Amino acid sequence: MTEPERPSEQPSVPLSALLADPALGLRQIAGPAEDRRVSTVGTTEIENPAPYLVGGELFLTAGVRLPRDADGIDTYVRQVAAVGVSALGFGVAPVYEEVPPELVAACDRHGMPLLRIPPATPFVAVGQATYTAIAEVRTRELREISRAQSALATAAARPDALQAVLDRLGAHTGAWAVLYDAHGNELFSAGPRPASPTPERLRDLAVRTRGAARSAAADHRTGTHLTVHTLPGPDGTATTTTLALGQATTTAPTPVHRQITSTATVLLALLTSPRHALGTDTRGAGALVRLMLGATPAEVAPALDVGHWTVVHGRHARSVSPGEDPAQLATLGTALGTPYLYVDGPDLKALIPGTPDARPEAPAQAAELGWTLGFSTPVSASNLPQADRQADRALQRALAAEIPATVHTEDPLTVHALVPPADARDLARTRFAPLDEAGTPGRAVLLDTLHTWLTLHGSWDRTAATLQVHRNTVRHRLARVGEALGVDLQDPGVRMELWFALQWLD
Repeated sequence: MTEPERPSEQPSVPLSALLADPALGLRQIAGPAEDRRVSTVGTTEIENPAPYLVGGELFLTAGVRLPRDADGIDTYVRQVAAVGVSALGFGVAPVYEEVPPELVAACDRHGMPLLRIPPATPFVAVGQATYTAIAEVRTRELREISRAQSALATAAARPDALQAVLDRLGAHTGAWAVLYDAHGNELFSAGPRPASPTPERLRDLAVRTRGAARSAAADHRTGTHLTVHTLPGPDGTATTTTLALGQATTTAPTPVHRQITSTATVLLALLTSPRHALGTDTRGAGALVRLMLGATPAEVAPALDVGHWTVVHGRHARSVSPGEDPAQLATLGTALGTPYLYVDGPDLKALIPGTPDARPEAPAQAAELGWTLGFSTPVSASNLPQADRQADRALQRALAAEIPATVHTEDPLTVHALVPPADARDLARTRFAPLDEAGTPGRAVLLDTLHTWLTLHGSWDRTAATLQVHRNTVRHRLARVGEALGVDLQDPGVRMELWFALQWLD
């Protein structure tokens, strides 16, 4: 079956790890013996808990509202199993002296692992042990990902970068890794080649995935797991002409393996892009030659496949020339999204390729590196002198207002322009001062959660995915924010006020 590759799962721990903890004294008394993964712990005592569960839980109950008849218990277990609960934990005492046999039978019938929790084990202890084990698993995963990313970055710097990256990818994932061209031909491969028909199936999957301009696909059958990732094209999306990375393994890819593969895909896309391939940028070099031989910018621009440009002027905070630090220039160029940088002492000029409707934005990294920036509006190559003047005026306004960046605009009547910067910063600090006393998880985490939630238009799920936390954690944090600030976050006016205040917060 071919399907898009699944997103990374939440960190989890095998059920067997909790059963093996002697301090808990848990014992499985019903359900399948398969070692399921537990990603969280849930506890509730209502007649139908299913609507309040999300799947993957170790669901704990003392049977306070457990139906008394066999049919009712069967319905209870069936509803819990339907939402994907990993296991059901039943606490013996004070309601029941022992696990009801009807519950044991229902769990066997519906394939739900049933754990007996002894009277001496509080539910809180089960939760603490679970989250401690999950944290340990996540720490090990992060270390493994960090080691793999370091190895991949080192491989990308070698002369045989493409082969080296595939070698490291195969070593860390245990997969046979292949880089395919637009026609399905193998360019490079690493790891033991599997027996036929696995290579043929992987090639067919790569061709189908690229032909459909999809970013990823998977084909998992008994004993074989195939995945394909198309390398992003120049615009960051998959096309029918881009390369593809294929992998074949005998075990299902783990979340760690998916993260490592994602890093390798980005590196391979960079190494095979026209700007980096063979260490040359032939069109850029050709444009430079034509400029030096007398061509105008308007004549040369089409050779670079760029219709419009944004001009950037910058001033560095320190007197030491930032041009002496190549790493800083590389970071700034990456942040701005352009290789076209010129640094003269503390002054910067840059050209950012783009489209007529592009809205220039100052990256946070620029201010962290000590730069104040002014941006022009996007213009065609023939209007670059005008954009140069716009960028200079924007920079002067940013320097005068002591803000990280300003974008040229013909209409200065914005909300931010109506409030003096010093007053706006004082207002923002005062508005969020109550968060200093909010306690765990702390002001910084609460502000980051609020900013992310507002940026994503109040979406709980997207905010949770971005912050890599559970959606209930997002709800809890925002409830803390609303309580501390004394506001209703469901009020659009309140959201707007907080959004503007966040823009001026130090």
